[in-house]
Amino acid sequence: MCQLLGMNCNTPTDIVFSFEGFRRRAGLTDCHSDGFGIAFFEGRGVRIFRDNRAATLSPIADCVKQYKIKSLNVIAHIRKATQGEVNIENTHPFIREIWGENWVFAHNGNLKDLPDMSESFCQPIGSTDSEAAFCYMAEHLKNRFRKKPTETQIFKAIQEITKEIATHGTFNFILSNGEWMIAHCSTNLHYLTRKAPFGKAHRIDDDGVIDFNDYAKKGDKVTIITTFPLTKDEAWAKMENGGFVFFKEGDKVAEIVGITKQMEDDGTLGLHKVA
Repeated sequence: MCQLLGMNCNTPTDIVFSFEGFRRRAGLTDCHSDGFGIAFFEGRGVRIFRDNRAATLSPIADCVKQYKIKSLNVIAHIRKATQGEVNIENTHPFIREIWGENWVFAHNGNLKDLPDMSESFCQPIGSTDSEAAFCYMAEHLKNRFRKKPTETQIFKAIQEITKEIATHGTFNFILSNGEWMIAHCSTNLHYLTRKAPFGKAHRIDDDGVIDFNDYAKKGDKVTIITTFPLTKDEAWAKMENGGFVFFKEGDKVAEIVGITKQMEDDGTLGLHKVA
């Protein structure tokens, strides 16, 4: 399967340190070599780079490193193909317009027997289960709400449609509209939030080291979401199977506990607001 990387923060930040470790998993430290993509929100716009070559070999990935684009929300993906050929149209992340906004989505997993989309307004361009699932989600949201609803309504609707899609297989994903970021876990997703006091971090996939004190200032908050931890000396939180986490401006603002936690508690699916 694929691997995911997301960043949500309260001040424009570059993702180079995390991305450089992440891209090594596309052929050097792991086998996700069937293309890569990365999307940066800039205001209401999105700057997106994709290549059907492995991120470790791609000049486009080198450009991302050199460019050091700063953004509040970033989503990246390295692909190990399960459905669809290795080509640009099947490369994540995918982008669609919803209520006059750019929505960006990347998926890790394998979904089978998804509902037929042939009569829908929102059509997949490529042949992946991932893009089909995103189109199904977008179609559902636009049909349910003719105008943009509240964030609470959006989050609830996404939970409901995700629960339906997840019955078709593994559905780890990261989704953002440039204002917030949602992560859903079926099997593996981890996250951490960096804030003062900042310290050093050592990448797992190579010998890269950074001292965030040299780059961050008091009040900065940067949340990183990824399939598997990228550093070996930071406290990564593993999401529960079936869980959701909602991030805005670098903060975790709400969480839906997953299946494991529900069984430990009282068997109910609850929204946990985070102060």
